[in-house]
Amino acid sequence: MPEESLKQKTAKGLFWGLVNNGSMQLLNLLIGICLGRILGPEDYGMVGMLTVFSLIAGALQESGFTAALANKKEIRHEDYNAVFWFSALLSFSLYWLLFFCAPLIAEFYHQPELIPLGRYSFLGFFISSLGIAPAAYIFRNLMVKQKAIATTLGLVVSGIVGITLAYSGFSYWGLATQSLLYVAVLNLYLWTVCPWRPTFTFDFRPIREMFGFSSKLLFTNIFNHVNNNLFSIILGRFYSEREVGQFNQANKWNYMGHTLITGMVNSVAQPMFVRIADDSERQLRAFRKMLRFTSFIAFPAMFGLAFTAPELIVIAITDKWLTSAKLLQLLAVGGAFIPIAGLYTNLLISRGKSNIYLYSTVVLGVLQLIIMLLLSPYGLFLMVSVYVGVNIAWLLVWHHFVRREIPLRLRHAFMDMFPFAGSAAAVMVATYYLTSGIENIYLLAMAKIGIAAALYTLIMWASRSVTFRESLDFLLKRKN
Repeated sequence: MPEESLKQKTAKGLFWGLVNNGSMQLLNLLIGICLGRILGPEDYGMVGMLTVFSLIAGALQESGFTAALANKKEIRHEDYNAVFWFSALLSFSLYWLLFFCAPLIAEFYHQPELIPLGRYSFLGFFISSLGIAPAAYIFRNLMVKQKAIATTLGLVVSGIVGITLAYSGFSYWGLATQSLLYVAVLNLYLWTVCPWRPTFTFDFRPIREMFGFSSKLLFTNIFNHVNNNLFSIILGRFYSEREVGQFNQANKWNYMGHTLITGMVNSVAQPMFVRIADDSERQLRAFRKMLRFTSFIAFPAMFGLAFTAPELIVIAITDKWLTSAKLLQLLAVGGAFIPIAGLYTNLLISRGKSNIYLYSTVVLGVLQLIIMLLLSPYGLFLMVSVYVGVNIAWLLVWHHFVRREIPLRLRHAFMDMFPFAGSAAAVMVATYYLTSGIENIYLLAMAKIGIAAALYTLIMWASRSVTFRESLDFLLKRKN
């Protein structure tokens, strides 16, 4: 593929990834505000206790095949067909396994209501399994615009239904129904825009060919889900559903923030790295450029979220969620580094190093679990602080493994990230002092956002940031 064509595809992919994730997180925000005002921490806690089981089952049904299909040099109908039938049959079996295990899950959390709720919620991963093959086709072919429309449509329909049910008194059943309806509408639209269709031929040989690569991603994804839901598991076991709900609300806002950047980058990073995997120098240049762009977006966005968290939470969903606002301030600082870690892992996967991705994630997960269990008697805020610190420090581990694939020095990576991280941190400090005299919470929130955005833009302009100017030029061209 010619250089210019790849650049154009990557730029367009980033643009539509921004549109997709931007609209998705905006809708998530609006829906979350409505639900947060209607429901309480206990309702979110009930659903949060089940999340890890659905995510693990979802990882098993997907089994890393999306990345495996994207990494294949040549793709055939039989490859997609095998993935479709394998995922559908496996998820059907997993659903019934979890159906009969629901009483055990409820006993673990001491919540009998989780039995019917779990059996209802677990339907979601079976529905999502039917869209894995079409989603893999769309991902491989960089059809980011189509994915953007699908996610937006799914959020609108499921959000309206979820809010209606919550307002009508269905409490956590509204949250569960919203999740089910989202995956159903999303998959339905993906089927309409994807030209590929399954056939009734059951040849699983392509599964065996891909499993050596995909199995490592499977176990990695499972550990990632466990890592990301450690607090829901530990809090659900040792604390009340109220603490689970407060943490899940903070984590939800943090997730909305960093997923906006992570989703945009992930929509193009791995396919792009795969296409230039044979040229390590070119991959190095592409990686560093993506690293600068990711840092340019991630640090001001997530530091800004941490800075404005108390005002945003209280304005949006009232002061009954004030504890989650304090937790969000910690989580959002760590959230600034999540898109960067994702960029590192995407490069490792594109180089076929799914084994390194697996081993490193497993070690991180075990370390986090041990630390969280040891700290559980000392309170939630200490646990979250250490959790964030460990995840930030783990970037050094990811860098070590990437350094073995491409000649990326730590000094160069630091130089790519620090100007944006330092500028964002300095902007937040300056804005804090400039707005310290404002007492009205609405004016304070607007002033923080407006002043911080203006100062960061001014610093980028004055420092002649190439990343800033390239991003601005591309957006202006898109507008024209």
